[in-house]
Amino acid sequence: MSEEVKDITKRSVDFSQWYIDVVRKADLADYTPVRGCMVIKPYGYAIWEAIQRELDRRIKETGHVNAYFPLFVPESLLMKEAEHVEGFAPEVPWVTQVGEEKLEERLAIRPTSEAIIGHLYADWIQSYRDLPLLINQWANVVRWEKRTRPFLRTSEFLWQEGHTCHATHEEALEEVLRMLDVYRSFAEEFLGVPVVAGLKSDSEKFAGAVDTYAIEALMGDGKALQMGTSHDLGQNFAKAFGIKFLDQDNTEKFVWQTSWGVSTRLIGGLVMVHGDDRGLVLPPTVAPIQAVVVPIYRDATKEKVLAEAAALAGELSAGGLRVKLDDREGVSPGWKFNDWEMRGVPLRVELGPKDIEAGQVTFVRRDTGEKSPVPRGEAVSRAGALMGQMQAALLERARSWRDSMTRRPADMSKFKAACEGQGGFLVAGWCGSPACEAAVKEETTATIRCIPLEGGKAGKDKGVCVVCGAPAKHSAWFARAY
Repeated sequence: MSEEVKDITKRSVDFSQWYIDVVRKADLADYTPVRGCMVIKPYGYAIWEAIQRELDRRIKETGHVNAYFPLFVPESLLMKEAEHVEGFAPEVPWVTQVGEEKLEERLAIRPTSEAIIGHLYADWIQSYRDLPLLINQWANVVRWEKRTRPFLRTSEFLWQEGHTCHATHEEALEEVLRMLDVYRSFAEEFLGVPVVAGLKSDSEKFAGAVDTYAIEALMGDGKALQMGTSHDLGQNFAKAFGIKFLDQDNTEKFVWQTSWGVSTRLIGGLVMVHGDDRGLVLPPTVAPIQAVVVPIYRDATKEKVLAEAAALAGELSAGGLRVKLDDREGVSPGWKFNDWEMRGVPLRVELGPKDIEAGQVTFVRRDTGEKSPVPRGEAVSRAGALMGQMQAALLERARSWRDSMTRRPADMSKFKAACEGQGGFLVAGWCGSPACEAAVKEETTATIRCIPLEGGKAGKDKGVCVVCGAPAKHSAWFARAY
């Protein structure tokens, strides 16, 4: 085993340290001199680019267009929506001076863009003919976090944020749920991460929103991760910023707004859902390199094996795969195997003199470690088929894990015991009282991750409240979370 793999803390020993080890050893990110700010290294950024390309395609398919808004937000604009300001105030960094000149008005470095966008939308929207306005932006935002961890919680991160305006609340809510489903299908189909989609409690919703909906996933240590959110903003920001339109009945009305987003946190989720003690395990859809060809030779066979390996890599690439030929000298094949396993490459293709003589190549799957000979003439078709099989297998494995870690404690004592044990999702009745929700958080540190959408805004009524025993209004999904 290479030193790189030996240096990874086992997941079962310290999951948090395992995560940091993998992020750094797999060359995804590194620390910088700025507290809480990471550099996303080329391999990690290639994963983000794959996420961005696919999600951008799906966003545009729903009728949205991209724009870009300023990084800086005048203080007067940020202060216009009171609840929004209060929610973000502790995390907002301010620009107060340029060179030797003090600014007349402080500029916030955006924690999110509702304020600056609301100000501009008030000028852009005049009539019902201007609606719906469907805009998305890919950008960076800054939230000065006290406790940071690469990808999961950083002071600066990359994301997309959609901001839309509609003539009616019904249209806005339809948009909120449409984008929630875009996120759900993207997470499951592209990232191989099963999620629960639902409504946030009032204490967990976005500052300034009427309602917040989210997709929640379960990580390998039994903690939940919020993977994306979609917000029903009602008319809160419209009234604060004066975003009005003249309707067809010739009356002036405030628009109804939504916002929604996902961030580079998705990469952290990928690591924690699929990774193992040998490093990353990447779904083929998102892997920067889907197949690596590793030639195995001695001096006498070097030229022949390298030539055949190059030809094979070219064929796999022509067949539509993202391929790397590892012809590095000075390191052993075993070292290369461990290196590519660390980086999560879905398929390793080994080729040596014996393989050439037998008219075959050797496939090694990263997800299962299964090693199998494949006829040389079938290498391209078999590799392509394996991509789909591995993608489906990773989703199924993650879903089975999630389901095995989802329990339904009948009372608070069982709830506490489950929290102190393996963790996972705990599905329990909730009466809707903020006091009962707060009691769960205080006694267990678990929070309501969401109330799944099961035929209605707040899900189906079920049982009694796990805290007070009153009839439950909701069947809520609780968990300790990142």
